[in-house]
Amino acid sequence: MNIQEYFGRISYNKPHKDADLQTLTAIFQHHIRTIPFENLSMHCGEAIELDLQSTYNKIVRKKRGGWCLETNHLLFWALQELGYDVCILGAHSYEPAEKGYTAEINHILLKVVIKGESYIADAGFGGAYQMWQPLKLISGKDQPQVPGIFRFTEDNGTWYFEKVKRKHYIPEPAHNDFPDTPELGNIRKIYRFTLEPRHIGDFQELNAYLQVSPDNILQKKSICTLQTTDGLLALVGWTLTEMKYNYMEDMDLLNITTLTDEEVEKTLKDKFNVALENKLVP
Repeated sequence: MNIQEYFGRISYNKPHKDADLQTLTAIFQHHIRTIPFENLSMHCGEAIELDLQSTYNKIVRKKRGGWCLETNHLLFWALQELGYDVCILGAHSYEPAEKGYTAEINHILLKVVIKGESYIADAGFGGAYQMWQPLKLISGKDQPQVPGIFRFTEDNGTWYFEKVKRKHYIPEPAHNDFPDTPELGNIRKIYRFTLEPRHIGDFQELNAYLQVSPDNILQKKSICTLQTTDGLLALVGWTLTEMKYNYMEDMDLLNITTLTDEEVEKTLKDKFNVALENKLVP
């Protein structure tokens, strides 16, 4: 495993002498724009191994993406290699349909400390709730980014992460399979977490469970999302959504297309730069 090979994978060729916020932000943005959040292995009959070498081979050498356990683990390794003070945290994601957080930890994120300040770097949420740059770990402060306004609030050692939602403008309303559940108000809760450091081994059971549990969203839908320079691409099943952020004030533009089986594979190659070894069943 080689940091230069990782930089080649994310098309990053700037200097990286200092483990500072500027370098972290640049690497983070290259990472989310080249490595898709995807669970296609589950829908191609491939097992997902949660060790660093397997993740590295899959994402860096085979130019695939991964889900949070893989893509954030790879980022964790890269930041460690570059001398960052970084640790893994675990989160409970919010389930809009259940109106509550999951009972078990089901998400991994990173905390990076730079000059005594803590930042959250999470490259593995995908879709419209993906931060575009590391966020300062500070309670109650709005942190505006291109995708929207993000915010952490802390209560008795538990941190809550949320985003202020924007309206969607859909030129030709179609059957909308974009993974979002309408909620009252314009705040979308994303996940909650504590600052207890974790090890990747703590997530082995979750990794195995998500691959066999029939009732989780990752089993029900084949998902591939990628951040772009002005929005995001999301392929969920046969539905391709192209989103442009802030197309009009406080409104994101959505173009939704339904693809055929043949178009799914071609779209993965052309738009997401993902070539699969095995047959995908969307």
